[in-house]
Amino acid sequence: MPLSLAVLVSGSGSNLQSLIDKIEAGLVDGEIKLVLSNNPDAYGLIRAQNHGIPTAVIQHTDHPNREAFDAAMLDAVADAGAESGAVVLAGFMRLLSPVFVNAFAGRLLNIHPALLPSFPGVHGQSDAADYGVKLSGCTVHFVDEKMDHGPVVIQAAVPALADDDGNTLGERILALEHRIYPQAVQWLAAGRLTIEGRRVSLAPPTEGAAAPADMSETGPCLVNPPLERGF
Repeated sequence: MPLSLAVLVSGSGSNLQSLIDKIEAGLVDGEIKLVLSNNPDAYGLIRAQNHGIPTAVIQHTDHPNREAFDAAMLDAVADAGAESGAVVLAGFMRLLSPVFVNAFAGRLLNIHPALLPSFPGVHGQSDAADYGVKLSGCTVHFVDEKMDHGPVVIQAAVPALADDDGNTLGERILALEHRIYPQAVQWLAAGRLTIEGRRVSLAPPTEGAAAPADMSETGPCLVNPPLERGF
């Protein structure tokens, strides 16, 4: 059975699109039951509708506190039939409360455009560029109650250049986000991820060692654990 997924978005949803593409290509064993946004103008909603995926909007401003907002989102996820699956945050710009996090503990993923624990928060790319780092990248992690804090699943590192700003560095990072995030979702769907404290272990695929992905078009980068064929 495919893993039932709910995807939370606030903006353009490019990581949502990369996940949709991999599902439709048969590379991710998941089914997106709902794309949910706190922003009625999020382009991610249109991306979902273009693929016949149900959408919903729940505005946080309509609720008295974070807990009430999160409870409403949980109801929507349950109504869509994804309560026993996983939730994927794809540019969702709200900090989730324990009400939501505890309901999906170990089944709640996020991607951040920096090499955590460095540069958490909403400006990870520009913060890294302004700091003058020589390497930056992106991180897929399980979500806990702290911002950009949970156990790390996979990271990708790219060069940061002397003349980079947040936009140019962000473009380089985004190309890797679109590859590592669907890979992490597939690992979760296949039951290959185990969390022990802050460490996430990846089990080998049942059919044996996975063939490595083609990285020839990505440019200089380092991805760990390595991407598998198709990602």
